[in-house]
Amino acid sequence: MQVIIPLAGKGTRLRPHTHLIPKPMLKVAGRPVMDWVMDRLDGLDVEELIFITGHLKEQVEAYTRSRYTVQSSYIEQKVQDGTAGAINLARPLIHGPAMIIFVDTVFEADLTLAERTEADGIIWAKEVEDYQRYGVVVTDAAGCMTKIVEKPSEPISKLANIGLYYMRNVAALWRGIDHVLASPTNKGEYYLTDAFQHMIDHGCKILTAEVGGWYDCGQLETTLETNGILLGQGAARHPAVGKDVRLVEPVLIEEGCVLERCTIGPNVSVETGCTIRDASVANSIIGPGCTIDRSTMTHSMLGEKARVADFTGSCSIGAHSEVTGRA
Repeated sequence: MQVIIPLAGKGTRLRPHTHLIPKPMLKVAGRPVMDWVMDRLDGLDVEELIFITGHLKEQVEAYTRSRYTVQSSYIEQKVQDGTAGAINLARPLIHGPAMIIFVDTVFEADLTLAERTEADGIIWAKEVEDYQRYGVVVTDAAGCMTKIVEKPSEPISKLANIGLYYMRNVAALWRGIDHVLASPTNKGEYYLTDAFQHMIDHGCKILTAEVGGWYDCGQLETTLETNGILLGQGAARHPAVGKDVRLVEPVLIEEGCVLERCTIGPNVSVETGCTIRDASVANSIIGPGCTIDRSTMTHSMLGEKARVADFTGSCSIGAHSEVTGRA
């Protein structure tokens, strides 16, 4: 099986301060999102990973080649025309059934279902209460998709599309994509889900399978929530700390940090080389080499070597940035 991993083409979900870091390499609970997703491929017979990248192709290739032993190919999507356009770039390399994984989410699912199904494809989904935030999958009595509706105003379905698919009938997928690319854009983009709709309208069966867990890493709020969930599920760890340091679990503190007169947690990841003094940090992700002094922070994300001093509140700043409040 080949696995297509689009890192581009999904709109403008990148946080402004992380534009120099490929989104799947952002860390949650101490590990890049990409690594959490690759863990889910264990047990599958994967012959090739095909990465569809944006302008940070070199960073993605250097990282993935250093981490994963599976044969890999890399294609840059130079025109951000949507998810259908991104997947279409992989067409010359695909010679059989393929899995498609958008890696801005961490999920728990039995992907070996792809090796057992006789359906033309599978779309994984997760039941949510706030269905109006997502594209939702509508199914028939047999559990096959009939349509996807973006952000419905009525509760026609609560099964959110999470961006995880298996296409057994790739010939029908290409026909669907050809149809989409030949049609007017949908809100300025060509959507892969419109290609799925074309498949269904022409007799294909796409099975809907529900994931056990789905943790979004596409926006600041959901990334911090995912960080806390993964820490609580076993990713938390820390070295011994001094008596003037209070830890409120779950927390992850990497080696090489200086902590003095501070409270850390709950739901905090602190990467290597940070210094935190006379401060309180909760529900946050602190990048490597950051410095936090005399501050009370919550729901924050700091890029590499950011500095925060005399500050109270929430902030999201990039690498080498600085926030200073009133002393």
